[in-house]
Amino acid sequence: MIIQPMPTTPMPHPMTMPTSAEAISGIAELTQWGVIRVAGEEATKFLQGQLTQDVALLGLSEARLAAFCNAKGRMQASFFVFKRSHDEVLLVCSRDILAATLKRLSMFVLRAKAKLTDASPEFSLYGVAGNAMEKIAGSACPPWTKVDFDSANLVFLHAGAGQARALWCAPAGTPAPRGPALDLALWDWLEVQSGIAMITQPIFEAFVPQMLNYESVGGVSFKKGCYPGQEVVARSQFRGTLKRRAYLVHTAGTPTVGQEVFHALDAEQPCGLVAAVAANPSGGFDAVVSMQTAAAADSADGRLTLGGSTGAALMLLPLPYPLLEDI
Repeated sequence: MIIQPMPTTPMPHPMTMPTSAEAISGIAELTQWGVIRVAGEEATKFLQGQLTQDVALLGLSEARLAAFCNAKGRMQASFFVFKRSHDEVLLVCSRDILAATLKRLSMFVLRAKAKLTDASPEFSLYGVAGNAMEKIAGSACPPWTKVDFDSANLVFLHAGAGQARALWCAPAGTPAPRGPALDLALWDWLEVQSGIAMITQPIFEAFVPQMLNYESVGGVSFKKGCYPGQEVVARSQFRGTLKRRAYLVHTAGTPTVGQEVFHALDAEQPCGLVAAVAANPSGGFDAVVSMQTAAAADSADGRLTLGGSTGAALMLLPLPYPLLEDI
């Protein structure tokens, strides 16, 4: 069963979204992302014991969202995961956590026949959005589908602002996908509008996966074996203890990732944290905020504010996907 995110009637958006698909179509080089390669005959087996995703069931025509947690279930990294072959798995993540993540993952390799490397210099990453998809793939595919074009891989992501999105990954030196250039700031906005926040340094170990709705967008498998933090993640889901969720908001203020959010009923204690932010092309900023569900349910009349009780007001927007019901 599924339920719609709280509140059921979000505050209206004060700005006008772009109405032309042409305005949000194109190709953006994703310089903020890097690539960890896991190679070897036990690459899949190794990752199966480390990530929230069932890598063992991941086919060559699929990709997945996944998290790497500490023992307390707090996310240290999140990735777009896909296989270039049965013995080579790529983890695409934020560059600002890549080196530390590679070091932590490598500590668990032990005798596994798997080698982890920073392969960022070996690959080019581009975001493909909107009508530009038609020139490359003909049409959009469901999220987490992977299509191969010779040595290049196209991973379809969740849409943002109603526009199809995909990640293009190809060996360095491969020509970029054809299409008009898209400003990186606009791609970042589409990413925020998808309602999925990736882990970056300011929110390192700030959330268990459900606090960013990962279980609702295919980022957590509850049927696989153990991984670091698995007991905490499972307990949060099956015992109905999910008190925080991710929400989309708009503000005239200038939020930053890691900034606290407050509710009018408690000016001293924050009720949430900004997980991702981008400028709205029509003005102001949109953000993904992980906050207490009770605060989100009582968010009318400027009750949610940024950084403190006197900060800029936050207005909830509807999420682009339903939330899985607490089990």
